[in-house]
Amino acid sequence: MSLKISVTINGKQYTSQVEPRQLLVYYLREALSLTGAHVGCDTSSCGACTVLIDGQAVKSCTTLAVQADGTNVTTVEGLAKNGTLHPIQEGFRQEHGLQCGFCTPGMIMSAADLLQNNPDPSESEIRHALEGNFCRCTGYHNIVRSIQWAAKKLQETNAAVL
Repeated sequence: MSLKISVTINGKQYTSQVEPRQLLVYYLREALSLTGAHVGCDTSSCGACTVLIDGQAVKSCTTLAVQADGTNVTTVEGLAKNGTLHPIQEGFRQEHGLQCGFCTPGMIMSAADLLQNNPDPSESEIRHALEGNFCRCTGYHNIVRSIQWAAKKLQETNAAVL
């Protein structure tokens, strides 16, 4: 038995038939070829699968696709606009916030949630926001610097718009 869902992903509307038990991460990766959300642990421990649902960071490996019905989902692929990296993505590039890159999409999406709610977080607040994301390579120092870089860039951009 499959269920019909309608979800907006990265600004594009999708209507699909999904199995009731299909996880959102597999729907994104297999049905839509949006492979930015990584499958790491299937237990919501590592955060590699983090996406935004209606602006809030969610672990897509423990969220059913049917739970996304009627929502707006943003994946790491949806942050860049017109070929220009989002400031958070650019921050990870500028400050070397990745090594192997496996955790990076989840870190970026968790950072997006943080900076939407707190545009000028302290180092401690950044580290707290990343507690649900696990990185085996970096030691988090450059990840924190990447998010600080992005926060500053977003503040400059917003100040220029006002």
